Amino acid sequence: MSADEHDNNDSRDQDLPDSGHHLSEEEVERALASFEAEFNEGQNQADQPVDHSGSGVDDEAGLDSAPADESSVEPDGADGVAADFDQELEGLIGNRAKAAVMVTRLASAELLAAFCQISDISAYCIQAREGAVAVLRNLDGDGPEAAIRDLTTVVSGLSAILAVNRADKLEVTLWISGQSGQTLAPPILFAATADFVEDLMIGTTTVDRLRQDGAAIFDSGEYNREKAMGIIASHTRFGAGGSTRKGRVE
Repeated sequence: MSADEHDNNDSRDQDLPDSGHHLSEEEVERALASFEAEFNEGQNQADQPVDHSGSGVDDEAGLDSAPADESSVEPDGADGVAADFDQELEGLIGNRAKAAVMVTRLASAELLAAFCQISDISAYCIQAREGAVAVLRNLDGDGPEAAIRDLTTVVSGLSAILAVNRADKLEVTLWISGQSGQTLAPPILFAATADFVEDLMIGTTTVDRLRQDGAAIFDSGEYNREKAMGIIASHTRFGAGGSTRKGRVE
């Protein structure tokens, strides 16, 4: 290095201000701790949704309320996914049926829905020329068998066929007076029922899709006992729209 360059460097060094204060190790540690706290706080705020609809104080209020709203949504979403997974798993191992329907010879799905209501059965009842069909909601354990047992016990003389898909195995059984009887081959049932019955059992259609296609569907959950008994009385009194084939309500 030349003498001129050395003199220039010395001149620049002399121009730099000297604060006269050097941080101790304790002060450095406090500064780092403060920085770390501020960094973590900033990360927490960045992870929360920000409401950009307002400004100033309104924005700050939005930030305060956002974490509560977010926390109320996320667990529900996680629980929903977990519930869907659990149901799918139960279906695979057969503890929960994938689908279950009760097939009757009733001409009226509304009448079948009324019978389901007074039998404490939750079902969508679908109109069909071959006979009304009840799509069961309770698919856990022996829920489908309990449903048809209750239906054929409460409505004395009414026979019905229960079709259940458990772990992709179809079981079809005739029930009467609360007792299971003859088992049937699925093709025999499908040949004698509306096409949508097979589609529901193998999962190629849903109740919502059938409703969109114009099917007449009655929800037993929309009736109370008084309304259900009125529907039953109207059908049995005038014999229009359905028949219990000399059956009676117990």
